[in-house]
Amino acid sequence: MSVKAFKLVSAVEREMLMGDKNYINIECIECCGKNLYIGTNDCFIYHFLLDEKVSTAGKISFAATKQLHKYLGLKKPVSELKAASALTRLLVLCDNTITLVNMINLEPVPTGARIKGAVTFTLNENPVSGDPFCVEVCIISVKRRTIQMFMVFEDRVQIVKEVFTPEQPCAVAVDGYYLCLALTTQYIILNYNTGVSQDLFPYCSDEKRPIVKRIGRQEFLLAGPGGLGMFATVDGISQRAPVHWSENVIGAALCFPYVVALDDEFITVHSMLDQQQKQTLPFKEGHILQDFEGKVIVATNKGVYILVPLPLEKQIQDLLAGHRVEEALVLAKGARRNIPKEKFQVMYKRILQQAGFIQFAQLQFLEAKELFRSGQLDVRELISLYPFLLPTSSSFIRSHPPLHEYADLNQLTQGDQEKMTKCKRFLMSYLNEVRSTEVANGYKEDIDTALLKLYAEANHESLLDLLVSENFCLLTDSAAWLEKHKKYFALGLLYHYNGQDAAALQLWVKIVDGDIQDSTRSDLYEYIVDFLTFCSDQDLVWKYSEWILQKNEEIGVQIFTKRPLEEQEKNNINPDDIISCLNKYPKARVKYLEHLVLERKIQKEKYHTHLAVLYLEAILQLKSVTTDNCTETTELLLKLRSLLQKSDLYRIRFILDKIQGTDLHMESAILYGKLEEHEKALHILVHELKDFHAAEEYCMWNSENRDVQYRQRLFHMLLSVYLTPGTSDCSLVVAAVDLLNNHAAEFDAGLVLQVVPDSWSVQLLSPFLAGAVRQSIHTERMTQVALGLAQAENLIYKHEKVKQKGAPILLSDKKVCQVCQNPFCEPVFVRYPNGSMAHTHCAANRHLHSNVTHHSPSSSNQT
Repeated sequence: MSVKAFKLVSAVEREMLMGDKNYINIECIECCGKNLYIGTNDCFIYHFLLDEKVSTAGKISFAATKQLHKYLGLKKPVSELKAASALTRLLVLCDNTITLVNMINLEPVPTGARIKGAVTFTLNENPVSGDPFCVEVCIISVKRRTIQMFMVFEDRVQIVKEVFTPEQPCAVAVDGYYLCLALTTQYIILNYNTGVSQDLFPYCSDEKRPIVKRIGRQEFLLAGPGGLGMFATVDGISQRAPVHWSENVIGAALCFPYVVALDDEFITVHSMLDQQQKQTLPFKEGHILQDFEGKVIVATNKGVYILVPLPLEKQIQDLLAGHRVEEALVLAKGARRNIPKEKFQVMYKRILQQAGFIQFAQLQFLEAKELFRSGQLDVRELISLYPFLLPTSSSFIRSHPPLHEYADLNQLTQGDQEKMTKCKRFLMSYLNEVRSTEVANGYKEDIDTALLKLYAEANHESLLDLLVSENFCLLTDSAAWLEKHKKYFALGLLYHYNGQDAAALQLWVKIVDGDIQDSTRSDLYEYIVDFLTFCSDQDLVWKYSEWILQKNEEIGVQIFTKRPLEEQEKNNINPDDIISCLNKYPKARVKYLEHLVLERKIQKEKYHTHLAVLYLEAILQLKSVTTDNCTETTELLLKLRSLLQKSDLYRIRFILDKIQGTDLHMESAILYGKLEEHEKALHILVHELKDFHAAEEYCMWNSENRDVQYRQRLFHMLLSVYLTPGTSDCSLVVAAVDLLNNHAAEFDAGLVLQVVPDSWSVQLLSPFLAGAVRQSIHTERMTQVALGLAQAENLIYKHEKVKQKGAPILLSDKKVCQVCQNPFCEPVFVRYPNGSMAHTHCAANRHLHSNVTHHSPSSSNQT
């Protein structure tokens, strides 16, 4: 694919060089700065000054001013010219002799220094001598198969090395110690310092003209077989793919990143970066193509022309204008070496951004995203393509010059709705990725507001995720957009995020009441309950509590029962106020009191009594409607019994008075038990309810956390109720026998035997008697064990005492008290385990004397 990389501009017209002398032909050229030297077939050297001019339209032209010309007097063509600017010398090859002439006046050096016997020569552009005042020259000698290396100074020459080659050399290029040679049948790399050579590839010098050109450090360009331009390093390898030339290439030049080749009819331009042919320029009768410090000069026999490279930035822009993204990026990367770092970075970022928009317009979204990221695109450039997405308050102005040619998304997609939808999906994805990165710094409001608008328009599920997480959506723009798209629930979330809970609740309540339509959440009522539960604004809680409770008492009461624990502990909302509010809602009131009593375990009589009364009233209400215990009645009875059993805070007499005259016998028994009137309770359980199991359970739970005697007393009471004189009910006898046999450990066997009827057989009570005997034996044995342990401990103490008495203690008037340091006046003292002694009164006050307590940890060692 073509690109305009160079423009051919005339530098020296025929008339300036030869006038009307048609026999004069250009043989060679050399350019050093503005100095252009031309060698002709009639042994003349011409010196011109080239002046580059740029018109107002940016067109480049060259004005050549002839300085002088010089006849060398040999009547032979001037074969080659090379400038050595450091020496102010021009090396001229004519008649196999290299002559040193002055670059200014073209006069030979006074010493007459020259190199004879040269077929062709080249300069070493990577010299090894290190001397800035000499140049290294490599010649192909007229001697067979000989290469010679010279050092050329200002007025003298010095041969350095002579190297012999396996075949006759035809062309040579030099880099350091390495020679790249075109021999008769092949190209080789030769290290003239070590003599080591490396074959490259074959070619036939009889069929085509060899080309050997140094293009960089330790790298050469060669004309290979099949019209290929081959790259080779001094190691004999190729690090670039070859370029495809014509079969009859005459010359080659380098102007990075391009390789320029000349044949009989054309100048072709190939890229070194991707090896593609980029430009073809018609050019007939050309026979010289050379590059001089980045300037490419081509010549016919009669005229000299310069290939002026277009600025790389313009080439890249032309490629982008043609939507040739890959080529533009390759060229931009290759331009790095020719452009200052800071300027390149700015330029390259812009190119990446432009390339991203081209890919975006072609719906190549993955490629576009990567280019936008690499180019650090201001994401607002992308957002601005989408109408109305940027907030009205945004100060963004598009880049100038523009990064793309599109006014908006409608123009880009030409109204194609499918393409537009794809573009919007891409922007959603891209904004979601970059909103939490450095790319968003400085304009997060624009990004999040645009993302919200896209989500709302597309009915995307991520809209709610955006609003419940940290975001920077602008309230005014976002609210209007959400209302436009009837996203009222999301609008409420936006209000909540911006601290406007009242506005949020007002919207949500309207949705639940059906005043406005939004099906985002089918459980919006429950959501509002949950929202108010954790709402710290008490005024809002009270304002909507009536509405909440009217909708559903049992769910609505959660705004009070499930409030944060720390808030409940501080009683930010007074429970009494809540109960007053709930008086119109009996189910909610019961659930709230259950919360206070059973969950929070508040130890206040009024709440416990109130809950018990509510249970009782509800039960009696249900019983007045139906005589059968329904599920609800049974559940309430269980709750009431549990409360009556476990709580000690309610007003027992008050509840008992309310139960009197009802059939709530079990509840009455529990209440009598709370009053320690166990006989009444057991009488109800046994004679009225005839629930013997409940009677036994009564004894068990009433004696919890009590001593053994209390439990035995309850079980003996129950036994007495069963055995009340005058009762002839056989079931009571069976219950009494079962009680004894099943709970033998809870009875005093001696007392039992005194109250049971004489008519009962031993066999009837055998389980009880066996258990009683077993318990008696166990008790006796445990007593014996405890006695034995006590005796053993006593024996140990006696042994210790005997040990203490075993050694005699001598007391004399020389012994002094370790506490007060006074002698003993009477044979009464205290002796410590370490052998020290003290007065008894001193020992009694030993805690005042650290020197004694240090040795005496215990006063139990007195003797």
